[in-house]
Amino acid sequence: MNKKQWTLLKILLALFALNSISLYFYFASSHRHLDDHRRDTFPGIIQHRGPHLSKPWPIIPSYLPWSLTSNVAPKSCEAYFGNGFTKVADVLSPKAAVRSGSSWFRCHYSETLRSSVCEGGKIRMDPERIKMSRGGEKLEDVIGRTEEEELPEFEDGAFQVEAGGKGSRLKRKKFVGDEFLDQFLPDGNVLKHTMRELVRSIVAVGESDFTCQEWVDEPTLLITRFEYANLFHTVTDWYSAYVSSRVTGLPNRPHLVFVDGHCETQLEETWRALFSSLRYAKNFSGPVCFRHAILSPLGYETALFKGLSEHIDCEGASAHELWQSPDDKKTARLSEFGEMIRDAFGFPVNRHHSDKAVSGDYNVLFVRREDYLAHPRHKGKVESRLSNEQEVFDALQRWAPNRHECKVNLINGLFAHMSMKEQVRAIQDASVIIGAHGAGLTHIVSATPNTVILEIISSFYRRPHFQLIAQWKGLEYQAINLDGSYANPGVVIDRLNKIMKNLGC
Repeated sequence: MNKKQWTLLKILLALFALNSISLYFYFASSHRHLDDHRRDTFPGIIQHRGPHLSKPWPIIPSYLPWSLTSNVAPKSCEAYFGNGFTKVADVLSPKAAVRSGSSWFRCHYSETLRSSVCEGGKIRMDPERIKMSRGGEKLEDVIGRTEEEELPEFEDGAFQVEAGGKGSRLKRKKFVGDEFLDQFLPDGNVLKHTMRELVRSIVAVGESDFTCQEWVDEPTLLITRFEYANLFHTVTDWYSAYVSSRVTGLPNRPHLVFVDGHCETQLEETWRALFSSLRYAKNFSGPVCFRHAILSPLGYETALFKGLSEHIDCEGASAHELWQSPDDKKTARLSEFGEMIRDAFGFPVNRHHSDKAVSGDYNVLFVRREDYLAHPRHKGKVESRLSNEQEVFDALQRWAPNRHECKVNLINGLFAHMSMKEQVRAIQDASVIIGAHGAGLTHIVSATPNTVILEIISSFYRRPHFQLIAQWKGLEYQAINLDGSYANPGVVIDRLNKIMKNLGC
């Protein structure tokens, strides 16, 4: 390399470093700007204090500011995956709450998703008025318990707001009527809409009747889960909780209260990693009041779920690309969310497969389906989506060592017997992720850029879950469609050979 070339290289490296620093301060200042704006606007939002410290938001490469304006086009990618919650209904004004010291409550409605993120300050919850099992038990202790026992039934007054002002006595009255619920919390296709029923249970009382045994100062998400032991449905709940946190501009990661009576599962490991703390509603010994409570929409109301029944025309793109050239047909939100998960477990979020390819090592992760006990009503057996899965895996074990162009590591993805952190690590380190259609493939939300997804699809389970997630993340997706549930190992290996060649292996 001559002197002129060396000088040019140094200039390019300096420009790259300057651009990286500029992006860092842009995104960091965006976080601070939103935090300051929200604290000035809403009296319920406070900085963390007391014994339950809140985790800070990380700086992640795919983060883009969450708009607080109404200039989001309906049915755009931002409306589906980001802040399309642009119609705001104040039931109790935050500004009035500053003067009176009483409660405030508002809902942010999305015309695109037909759901709301609701939030309020000085919200009282009485666990005795919520009929459900205690929740958080060991699975083996509650075998046979019905789902009806675990899902909440709210009595009137299960939640309360103080609406009368200082020293007032107010006749107890329903907080909102059916007209409000139908407009901002419609049932849609959800048979048991627990968020709607929670808001329906809210009663307005005077100050003298608003008594609390315990106060929670930190912003807290109130979440009801349905299919809590299924990874796909739990990812929709994680995403809804993350979106709710961003839409409401929380300065730190919120705390969680599960308003359900489900037992423990291994998926709680990720809930705890993503957010600041976790409690069950029935674990409170008496009425508890929240300085700032946020009601997160059901996972069924996210784009991840709605995309199974309606066409969401979005492609994944990098945040840097969208920052420079906004596009209603592209999104970086799922990449942002995946980086949140990886960062929550302490993994680097700036790794790309081009970095790993330099070493000549490529991980091919085979996501397996195996029997395990998922919940109290489960028999411990999973449906087979690939009747000869072991035969295919054995063939791949013989194939991997014989690739001479590079080193291929075949990873046996026995996820049911791995911690959530180990599962995310395996996804992050994979160059190729292969597996039969099944919930375990939902982990591709945490895959790094340039990962290739190869799904083996039985003729009995042709559903678009993972093709859509790959599309929305901008990942290469390929499928082997079977006649039945038997896969020819030679066909699988032939497809993998082509993928590895395209990766430079």
